[in-house]
Amino acid sequence: MGVAGVAHAAWPEQPIRWVVPYPAGGGTDVIARTVAMNLEKHLGKQLVIENRPGGGTSIGATAVANADPSGYVIGTADSGTLAFNPSLYKQLTYDPGKFTYLGGLARFPLVLAVPADSPYQKLDDLIEAARKEPGKLSASSAGAGSPHHLALERFKQQTNTDILHVPYRGAAPALQDLIGGRVDLMFADLGSGLPNIKAGKVRVLAVAVPERLAAVLPDVPTMGEAGVGDFVAYAWQGLVGPAGLPKEVVDKVSADLLLTLEDPELVEKINGMGIETMPMTAEQFKAYSDKEREDWAKVIQAGNITLD
Repeated sequence: MGVAGVAHAAWPEQPIRWVVPYPAGGGTDVIARTVAMNLEKHLGKQLVIENRPGGGTSIGATAVANADPSGYVIGTADSGTLAFNPSLYKQLTYDPGKFTYLGGLARFPLVLAVPADSPYQKLDDLIEAARKEPGKLSASSAGAGSPHHLALERFKQQTNTDILHVPYRGAAPALQDLIGGRVDLMFADLGSGLPNIKAGKVRVLAVAVPERLAAVLPDVPTMGEAGVGDFVAYAWQGLVGPAGLPKEVVDKVSADLLLTLEDPELVEKINGMGIETMPMTAEQFKAYSDKEREDWAKVIQAGNITLD
């Protein structure tokens, strides 16, 4: 066995940096820290979370892409990093196709919510109103190019409606203005929206997932059931490393991550936040990301959305 073989067999020999492309305290950061606590038991070394926010996840993504491919730097990459940014920006400081994909982490279901006192009781009512007076209804989002914004864009395209997009700096202020009735609707992610839904501050007209969310919103129809067929929108994330990670590292991280995401306590904790675990092998996660990139490129191009 050569020197490289010995080194790989002993991996990991030191703590591993996990780059999170968002600030501490947000949903993505919470998922990373929750998963890391369990994953490091399997890996046998500490996982150190390093927050590198900014640039629509490009700063964190670039830090991972440029890291030494030894396995000691990995990072969260989400729907923005891997599916949206290639179509939203003319130039990126990283190539989503060149990461080493390690596995899925979690996905945040998106739901179409209105203020609690909204006159729209059903999705049909809202679509009818939007068609009757194009541009009158407004929708908040966590920012231009966010999953919330692009779900809205897909909805407008599929329902042939014109709804004013009002971008905010994050999901929290977007939700607050929805609650206050300053906007008419929002595609909210359950990670940030669930407490306000449970408190009755907003009402959900439909969920943008394939099947009803039996655990948290059993009575709310899917988009398909409400008449908007084949409409699915998640904010999702997984784990990647720089190009060229050794196969031994990929196999170990992928296998240990799958074990971690099967832990009943971890699943219960994440589900309690309104978020679903997304266990996938390295190959499955790459295939899923590639398909999502292709699907959302059509929405972004049809909506003529650019962030450059």
